[in-house]
Amino acid sequence: MPLRLSIREAGFDAAFTALVNARREADEDVSRDVTAILRAVRERGDAALADYTQRFDGHDLNASGWNIATADRKAALNGLSTPLRDALELAATRIAAYHERQKPQDSDSVDAAGVRLGARWRAVDAAGLYVPGGRAAYPSSVLMNAIPAKVAGVERIAIVTPTPNGDINPLVLAAAEIAGVEEIWRVGGAQAVAALAYGTDKIKPVDVVTGPGNAWVAEAKRQLYGVVGIDMVAGPSEIVVVADGKNDAEWIAADLLSQSEHDPTSQSILFTDDAAFADAVAAAVERQIPALSTHAVARASWDANGAIILVDTLEEALPLVDRLAPEHLELAVDDPQALFKCVRHAGSVFMGRMTPEAVGDYVAGPNHVLPTGRRARFSSGLSVLDFMKRTSFLALDQRAIEAIGPAAVALAEAEGLPAHAASVRLRL
Repeated sequence: MPLRLSIREAGFDAAFTALVNARREADEDVSRDVTAILRAVRERGDAALADYTQRFDGHDLNASGWNIATADRKAALNGLSTPLRDALELAATRIAAYHERQKPQDSDSVDAAGVRLGARWRAVDAAGLYVPGGRAAYPSSVLMNAIPAKVAGVERIAIVTPTPNGDINPLVLAAAEIAGVEEIWRVGGAQAVAALAYGTDKIKPVDVVTGPGNAWVAEAKRQLYGVVGIDMVAGPSEIVVVADGKNDAEWIAADLLSQSEHDPTSQSILFTDDAAFADAVAAAVERQIPALSTHAVARASWDANGAIILVDTLEEALPLVDRLAPEHLELAVDDPQALFKCVRHAGSVFMGRMTPEAVGDYVAGPNHVLPTGRRARFSSGLSVLDFMKRTSFLALDQRAIEAIGPAAVALAEAEGLPAHAASVRLRL
């Protein structure tokens, strides 16, 4: 059964702190396994990829093919029903429009000392996108990763995705075709991330790796950061719902289960100021779980990591929400803006009773690749900026270096760096 807490009860602080600090991510065994996999790919390249694919996905890459042909992508797109194709294209259009507004502007100016200074933004040369293909296949993840890279101006985009028994979900191929991704590799897991970072004879290295994955994928990204750029180390999915008693309990139960069904380690938490509503939501969850095709996963997640927390006022819940810094936060109230202005830490916020988190997973526009594990305290969701870097520049003439150079000399000498000082002093 899920955890039930009341802010009025003795021991609440300790129980809530335990909830905040509960670890649902990779253990030391995963870390050791990933280290061995990365070493194997670095040393043996494609041979290691073939061995791991045979072991974990059950097929021979040399027989099934290492990558996906253009004809297969086009056939997958053309084979979609009209409603499904329209849905993917609507999602792509909205995601592109949202991310276009994120593109940063170059700057170039001359200050009062006569120094020209500014910054120039450019896309990375190549990006690797990890698309899950194990427990479930997510065409939405293809769009959410590929479209920001395209908007940024990345010239080469490579997808890696596991293909159990050599099969790949046609929706993933269709989404790749809509997003304009031409390079798709039939490899997954930590070994695929290693291939993108180090490069092999077949797979050229990339500059940035993004996209969600299991514990091994997340750990591979963590270990390879510095060899390659990453978006974030993503953990199990999370949702926090702040709701009053005016909501439909069935709606809120479905919202909580929308994350519970992802993985047994996912977390779903409800804050409410209405005890009767809390009971109604708990009962609705119990009614809904058996009807889900994902009921086994949802049940394991809800029982192990779900929580219903009773507070005196919803405003009182917000500091507790900030401590959780959830991936997704729903504010299911009449005036969500009043609560939203008090929220400091959340990956993405869904405002009002008619804004379920699930709509953000697909067609709303903002990215659904978001920080988990309390990382929203210091990081943001995937954006165009993850595929770009900024180069600063400056230019001085004689007047400018005479204006600011003496201060540079003084600081260099204070730091005990005489060559620094001389390089400026000689120009004065």
